[in-house]
Amino acid sequence: MSTDATALFLTSDEIASLAGPADYVDPVREGYRERGDGAPAEPRTTLFNDDPAGMLTGYLAILPETGAMGGYTYAAGFGGRDAHFALPIFDAESGDPLALLDGASMNPLKTGAAGAVGIDALARRDATDLAVIGSGAQARGQVRAAATVRDFDRVEVYSPTQAHRESFAAEMNEALDATVAAVASSAAAVEGADVVVTATNASEPVFDGDVLEAGAHVTAMGQYHPEKRELDATTIERATYVPDLRDRVTQDAGSFIHAMEEGVVDEAHIHAELGEVVAGHADGRTSPDEITVFDSGGTAIETVAAGKMLYDRASDEEVGEEIPFAPASRAMD
Repeated sequence: MSTDATALFLTSDEIASLAGPADYVDPVREGYRERGDGAPAEPRTTLFNDDPAGMLTGYLAILPETGAMGGYTYAAGFGGRDAHFALPIFDAESGDPLALLDGASMNPLKTGAAGAVGIDALARRDATDLAVIGSGAQARGQVRAAATVRDFDRVEVYSPTQAHRESFAAEMNEALDATVAAVASSAAAVEGADVVVTATNASEPVFDGDVLEAGAHVTAMGQYHPEKRELDATTIERATYVPDLRDRVTQDAGSFIHAMEEGVVDEAHIHAELGEVVAGHADGRTSPDEITVFDSGGTAIETVAAGKMLYDRASDEEVGEEIPFAPASRAMD
């Protein structure tokens, strides 16, 4: 009969003290490599509620070589008008619980790491100019992680509120070696950019795909809803299109769904999953003039990989609180 187990509970503040943006990138890359070699992962499931308005979301992955499996569950909206993230991590061999994480502080960092892995796999090696559309926490996570895989000289940020984009530029100027400037339009940011990151809550495209330079890479990570899109059909049509998970494309990748509805692409336009590129089973960029897109809707791949990294660090540094877990076999004792 199974015995009682314990799991390490980590608060958001404890997680913030354990790792910075650069620390997430290699574990997340390894997680996607495992996925490319066949590790199981499923797209998100989202339940929507009308009154009060909100959504409950969850997704799952098993990373056998990392030694962890689990998922991410979060509630967003509802009466509190905020979001809360919970991440259980289990041992991939025994099934025993390892950790329970408050995912607030890790969320933009693990998502930023996925964006960085996409940039590293698909952007030109000589990329030096980064455009960012959006100025919130997710945009900050994307930029800080992107700067760990490419040496950017210049970063240009646009968001509709002038004060927000100027605050972002001031903060990132302190955090990065690159020169960071706020610009007055998305077109001004995208023109001449080697890498474009969209991290918004926009329902309609945030730039004109005709403005993209030959050889540009785009990471879109702000939307995962079939009726919302950050990228227009022109961008999708022009690009080698790589999602995080193939199975989510027709489910909630609104930019791709809309491009299919316009008739400019079909499912054959999906080049490969990011993990297949990272694992070497599919080509990434094949020419300097190729436009590439990484459509990052969020998966448990980066979440479980990041969670296991944090658990290992916390165990080594004796951070967190052990909490008891009873096995199901004891339910009727």
